Amino acid sequence: MTGPAVARTRAELEPLRAGLPGTVAVVMTMGALHDGHAALLAEARSLADSLVATIFVNPLQFGPGEDYDRYPRTWDDDLAVCTKAGVDVVFAPSKDEIYPAGEPEVRVRAGELGARLEGEHRPGHFDGVLTVVLKLLHLTRPDIALYGEKDAQQLALITHMVRDLDVGVRVIGVPTVRDPDGLALSSRNRYLSDAERGHALALSRALAAGAAAAELGPSAMLAAARQTLAEKAGIDVDYVELVDDETWRPAGPETRRGRIVVAGRVGKTRLIDNRAVDLGTHRGLKA
Repeated sequence: MTGPAVARTRAELEPLRAGLPGTVAVVMTMGALHDGHAALLAEARSLADSLVATIFVNPLQFGPGEDYDRYPRTWDDDLAVCTKAGVDVVFAPSKDEIYPAGEPEVRVRAGELGARLEGEHRPGHFDGVLTVVLKLLHLTRPDIALYGEKDAQQLALITHMVRDLDVGVRVIGVPTVRDPDGLALSSRNRYLSDAERGHALALSRALAAGAAAAELGPSAMLAAARQTLAEKAGIDVDYVELVDDETWRPAGPETRRGRIVVAGRVGKTRLIDNRAVDLGTHRGLKA
C-alpha cells in the first residue's frame, strides 16, 4: 500500500497541497493516533476527494507543568494509521517551522467561552489551540475540517472562530469513539495503569447517569452525574456541568440541546469527556 506524501516544511507542503484535486479535507492531530483519529480520517475520506492530516504537538496549548515533553510521539505508528486511512498528504512540521520567530506575539483570543470549564482549569489553553488551528487552516487551505466531539468545547470554539473571522472552511464534528466499556478514546489513556483505567470509567458512567435523569430537568441531571462520581474512588474531579450545546452557558429550562461535560484527574493523567443530551421534550421543567 502506497503511503501518503510527507511534508515537514511550508516549502514542501505548498506543491503537494496545490496538486490535490477536488474537495480537500483536513484532520488535525497531535499524533499518538488511535481508533478515534481513524474514525475522523475515515469520515473525512468519505466526504472529500483529497485528505490532509497534520501531526503537530502544539506547545502553545500546554501550560506550565503539563505533559508537553512527555506527550507520546509515535511517528511510525501514526504514519501507518494515515496510510491505512488513505491520507494523501501528512504535514508534520517542527515547532520551529510553525513558530519560526518563537512564541507568537499575535494570537487568537478564545474569549468568554474559552475562559470557562477547560479554560478556567487550563488558562491560555484555548488561545493556543485556536492560534495553531488558524495557522494550519491557512497552510493546508481545506474546504472542510473535521474535529472530534470528545473535545466538544474545542470544537465549539473552532466553529465560532471560523464564523467570526470569516475563514472559508466548513467545520464538521465527528462523534466520540469509545472502548466497549465506555471509556472515551484519548492519546492520554496510554498513561493509565490498569487500576487507573478502571477508575477512569467513572467519567462515562457519570455522563450516562446524568443523561438518564433528563426528564427530571437540569438540576436532577447534574445531581445524578455528580453522585456517580462521588461514589467512585480514584478520581479527582475538576468539574461536572450541563451546558447549552450552542452557547456553552449553563443549561436552563429553555435549553433544547444540552451537553454534560466532565473533567478530572486519575493519578497524574487528566481526562475529559462529554455527552450530548436532548432536552427539547422536557422544556418548561424546573432547572
